[in-house]
Amino acid sequence: MENQTALKERFESYKLQNPSSRTREAAKQLGVSEAELVSIGSDNILLLPEFSSILNDIPELGEVMALTRNNHAVHERKGIYTKASFHGQIGLVTNPDIDLRLFMTAWTYVFAVHENNRKSIQFFDRFGEAIHKIYLTENSNADAFERLVAKYILNDPPTVQIEVKPFQASIEKLDEDIDVNGFQNEWKSLQDTHDFFGILKKHEISRLQSMRLAPKGFTYNIPVGQVESLLNLVSSSGIEFMVFAGNKSCLQIHTGKAEKIVRTGPWINILDDKFNLHLNDTEIDSLWIVKKPTNLGLVHSIEAFDREGNLIIQFFGKRKPSIPESEDWRKIVKSIENQL
Repeated sequence: MENQTALKERFESYKLQNPSSRTREAAKQLGVSEAELVSIGSDNILLLPEFSSILNDIPELGEVMALTRNNHAVHERKGIYTKASFHGQIGLVTNPDIDLRLFMTAWTYVFAVHENNRKSIQFFDRFGEAIHKIYLTENSNADAFERLVAKYILNDPPTVQIEVKPFQASIEKLDEDIDVNGFQNEWKSLQDTHDFFGILKKHEISRLQSMRLAPKGFTYNIPVGQVESLLNLVSSSGIEFMVFAGNKSCLQIHTGKAEKIVRTGPWINILDDKFNLHLNDTEIDSLWIVKKPTNLGLVHSIEAFDREGNLIIQFFGKRKPSIPESEDWRKIVKSIENQL
């Protein structure tokens, strides 16, 4: 890692030339991790890595804004956290506003961050990449934030040690080495969408590869531009839907409407009071309609992948475990399918 004094000087110089740049973008331009820049901020505080305990104290903050992102999608949702539940290294926060799936294996650092007059709690992995951020809003309990920081502060904080992320080539199993018939039959026999990941793992198939090897009629490759059409249809119809976006360590879910759709250059945005989405659809390499059977009938999703085969974002109709998918959502998906 670079000497902290030298990095501070480079960061300060960069900020002078780019005063509106966010820390994530600065890290990219300076060739370091975001966590390295956060760690040298004079007002930022490294906290004890007691992630589950910290998450279970977040409800005390009242209304906050939860932010989870990957390289091409930023998912922001305002609400009040409820207590997280954990089963081994998997955690859940579930309520109508803040809905998270937490995969804790790589969680390494957590900071209290003071930046641009905004306070937040930010979690990072061992490579210095942001996992999840929790921002105070004007309705938050600022005193509770200070109590949380005081409770978890590291009095003699170590230097943050960031690992170099190894290059990982995306290598798919050859089609001829896959039991395609077995995979397709298990897909058609699904009773719960949550079992789909287990089928992929069993057959050693990537998610993108599964789009191509799916049973006939269960996936459709659609034009990338349809993602904007989808959001405009959801907005004009007034239906509630679900938006899943995140990274390998955190998945964030919005259930509700998408009312204000705004294009800003390469980004298509949802700009509503409680929910904001920023999606760089120029980075979508393929877009798919996906159908999965359940004990309550078919579930339809629209899923976007980047050039490396990473899942960027998923859209579903609003549904609950005991309630079938909404007919209004099915009509929207059908209207897009009919344009093929």
